[in-house]
Amino acid sequence: MIEVGLVGFGLAGRSFHAPVIRAVSGLHLAAIVQRSGNEAAEKYPDVRIARSIDELLSIPEIRLVVIATPNETHYPFARQCLAAGRDVVVDKPFTTMLKEAVVLVELAKESKRLLTVYQNRRYDGDFQAIRQLVEAGTLGRIVRFETAYDRYRPQLKPGAWREAARPGSGIFFDIAPHLIDHALVLFGLPEAVTADVRIEREKAVADDAFDIMLHYSRGMRAVLRSSILAAAARPRFVLLGTQGSFVKQVFDPQEMNLRRGYIPNDRPWGFEPEENWGVLTVPSGDSFEQRRIPSAICDYRDYYSNVRDAILGSSALAVTPEYALDVMRMLELASESSRTRRTIPW
Repeated sequence: MIEVGLVGFGLAGRSFHAPVIRAVSGLHLAAIVQRSGNEAAEKYPDVRIARSIDELLSIPEIRLVVIATPNETHYPFARQCLAAGRDVVVDKPFTTMLKEAVVLVELAKESKRLLTVYQNRRYDGDFQAIRQLVEAGTLGRIVRFETAYDRYRPQLKPGAWREAARPGSGIFFDIAPHLIDHALVLFGLPEAVTADVRIEREKAVADDAFDIMLHYSRGMRAVLRSSILAAAARPRFVLLGTQGSFVKQVFDPQEMNLRRGYIPNDRPWGFEPEENWGVLTVPSGDSFEQRRIPSAICDYRDYYSNVRDAILGSSALAVTPEYALDVMRMLELASESSRTRRTIPW
C-alpha cells in the first residue's frame, strides 16, 4: 500500500485528486494539507489533516505527495517534497517557468524519485477513442486536428487567483497544458508554433482566451483553442484526414461529474449516451457513410494506477518528466509567439 499525502483542498484537490486517489487500489490517502478550514476533515474524517507541508513531511509513512495548489507554488512545494525523499505528482501546469521545471527534473534524477504531472485528460474516453482512430489509420493521413475547451463566464470572479495578475494565472496556463498534451500524444513534437494569447473580457487582468497553431510536416496543423466567452461551445474535437473525418461535439463527462461529487457505481466514470458519441464520416461510393464511435472505456483512475505501478516498478511511467518538459517548452514558445506576433520554430 502506497501512502499518499495531498497538498491543497481547493477545486483541484477536492474534486480531481482526492476522490480519484481513494478509488485506486494500492493507494491510501493518508493525509491532506489544508492550511485553514475544516472541509477536508468533514469530507474525509478518516484522513489526517495537516496544516503545512512541513507537518505532512514529518509523517514518515508518506511516500507519494500530490501537489494541487495554486500554480506559482508548484515549484517550491515540489522541490521541498523531492528534497525530502518523496515521489511527487504535480497538477498541471508543471511550473510557471521552464527553468523551474528543469530544476525539478534534475532534482528528481539526483534523488532517484518519481516525478510526474497530472495530465488526467489524457484519460478522457473521447480522446482515447480518437487515439485509437489515429493509430489505426482510419482517417488516412491527418491534415488537421482541432480541439476546443470553451466556457461561458462573462463575469469576473473577485478574489480568484486564476483571474489575478500573478505568475501562472489565466486560462492559458489552466487549459493549454491539456490541449498541448493531446496534440503531442497524437502527433509528437511540431516544427513550429503560432499563438495568440489574449484578454477578451472587460476589466480582466489575466488572459481568458487563446488560439495556438502547431505546424507539422506535409501541411498538417493542430489548432488548440479556448475562450470564456463561448455561449455556444465549439466542437470538442475535429479531425480531418485524407480518408474521412471525425467530429465530437461535447465534453467527456468526468470533469463535471467530479465537480459535483458524483461517481457512477454501476457504469464507467466516463460513460456517455450514444447520442453524445463522436461521428466518423467516410466516403462511400458517390456519397458518405456516417457512424457514431463510442468513447473508450477509461477514466482518471488509470492515471493514478499507472503512477502506482511505476512506483512499484511494474510499469513504465506514462507522463515522464522529459515529456512534461516538452509541454512546458510549448507553453513558453506559445507565449513568445503571442508576445512577438510571429511563428516560432521548435
